[in-house]
Amino acid sequence: MFQNFAQFGPTTHNFHASAGSELFSETMTNTNAPVDRSALAAQIADVSLLRGEFTLRSGKKSSYYLDKYRFSTRPEILIQLAELFREEIEAIEAKNGTIHRLAGAELGGIPLVSAASIAADRPSIFIRNAKKDYGTANQLEGTIEHGDRVVFLEDVATTGGQSIEAIRVLGDAGAVVCAVVCVIDRQEGARENITQAGVEFRALFTKTDLGV
Repeated sequence: MFQNFAQFGPTTHNFHASAGSELFSETMTNTNAPVDRSALAAQIADVSLLRGEFTLRSGKKSSYYLDKYRFSTRPEILIQLAELFREEIEAIEAKNGTIHRLAGAELGGIPLVSAASIAADRPSIFIRNAKKDYGTANQLEGTIEHGDRVVFLEDVATTGGQSIEAIRVLGDAGAVVCAVVCVIDRQEGARENITQAGVEFRALFTKTDLGV
């Protein structure tokens, strides 16, 4: 797990003492330890599952909310997610050939794709919500070549709207999006909609896995 971090030396992950950073250091040391998916699902649910009345990005109303920032900002969770993403990317490569780049959308997808990029040793692309109106005026940050095979990483998928928009933006830039991999599938149409768009959909966890 995270074999490539070894080149940065022992001081790279010397965080302030805390339960989270201690677990992070242990995970970094034990590079061959498999991720305990059930334990990780429980961790994610514990820190991110909120109950109440919420309006989702899709416009749907929901009695629960999975706050992606509460798990994507936790190093002890993020490092395990990155390893699971690496495993998914290897499986996707077995079907499609070499994956050249990983992509994530602002804001929630950025820590996920950054961590996965290191774990899988693949360059990353950041997708802005809209083109900036200064500097390079790019919507895609990072380099991309025509024909590059890309995997788009998502945090929480509901109907798949953000992923489908990302597929379009990446396609317009000349990339071939081989798959979308999300952390959590709310099981409200994302799989069907993304598959219908001609792209494979994978999820590390479903809402059921998190006890919802």
